[in-house]
Amino acid sequence: MGPDSMDVRPLVVAHRGASHDRLENTVEAFAEARVQGAEWVELDVRLSADDVLMVHHDAHYADGRLVREVWAADAPDHVPNLAEAFEACEGMGVNVEVKNLPGDPDHDASAMVCEAVAGLAVAYRPPELLLVSSFDITAVDRIRATDPSLPTAWLMAERHGTDLMLDRTADHGHGAVNPWDQLVDEHLVSASHDRGLAVFVWTVDDPGRMAELAEWGVDGIVTNRPGVARAVIDGRRDGSWVDG
Repeated sequence: MGPDSMDVRPLVVAHRGASHDRLENTVEAFAEARVQGAEWVELDVRLSADDVLMVHHDAHYADGRLVREVWAADAPDHVPNLAEAFEACEGMGVNVEVKNLPGDPDHDASAMVCEAVAGLAVAYRPPELLLVSSFDITAVDRIRATDPSLPTAWLMAERHGTDLMLDRTADHGHGAVNPWDQLVDEHLVSASHDRGLAVFVWTVDDPGRMAELAEWGVDGIVTNRPGVARAVIDGRRDGSWVDG
């Protein structure tokens, strides 16, 4: 059965850091997430030309250069590598999203990016403070195959067949799903928990929706505004979530 929403509060997961207030996926955004009370940070990684994991959402930098074709030392100054990001997130859990989808201009059909993430992640975080996710379940499977101790999650954005996707996630041995907020209802939460899957919902910035998800017992709320989520979950914004 799923967690009792009266006893278990969702984790506040800062989406690319406190990205409403700071430039996303930067050391500054991760530091601000901590200040605002986030327990976790979600960030994106892609490989550089010299096979360094760079924390960047899009396949291209803002100047048009493909991340995969730029050496790490030549990346824009504000873009950290994953090791630097882990250090900036000291004391917080980290959800690493692997950006390696078929069709992306930097897609790598080999397991290189997955092996790189697995190797670096275990060096910087214990399993309870790690989650590795991707929209590509093949990438998530490769992460798990590389190191079965790493917690893994499948990112969900499809509107149809969610129960089948939950079955597939559990059957593949992954421990969590990260569904798009518009897919999430109370059934998805309970169905996930019935399969032993944690639920981390993205991306939620509305306080009323945060409170609703908390009442349903989701395990984490991924948000651009961690301070708002912290206030809602701690019951300081309104009476929908009360201490004790």
